[in-house]
Amino acid sequence: MSAFWLAVASAEHVRIGRKNGFMQVNHGKAAPLRRIKPGDGIAYYSPSTTFGEKDGLQSFTAIGTVRQGEVYEGLMGGGFTPARRDVEWRAAMEAPIKPLLDRLDFTAGKPNWGYQLRFGLFEISERDFRLIGEAMEARVA
Repeated sequence: MSAFWLAVASAEHVRIGRKNGFMQVNHGKAAPLRRIKPGDGIAYYSPSTTFGEKDGLQSFTAIGTVRQGEVYEGLMGGGFTPARRDVEWRAAMEAPIKPLLDRLDFTAGKPNWGYQLRFGLFEISERDFRLIGEAMEARVA
């Protein structure tokens, strides 16, 4: 893997992507997905279970590796065609972020750690990716 990324979406949306082998970010925008390359590691953080709700889930909900291929348009119905990338998702348990806040590079010592999550996708360190994988009980290459 050459880069590692954290994407943000509701758990409900992440579960659809896991089931069908794809990812999408930022309400279906293509530009952020073009930064990701085949072989990159991807983890998802879900602030809530359902989009727009504030249920306090705050958990990592998926982890995997971006597959070969380019960004493509998916079909969602109603004329919505979000940009997607295919991902090989690992078997993993959902894991809360709170026990990791003082250990992750992108959160440790940062009282406003959640601010960067508003971007929907950002690069993280390999160390953080591995810590997330361990917390999710996932086998990460």
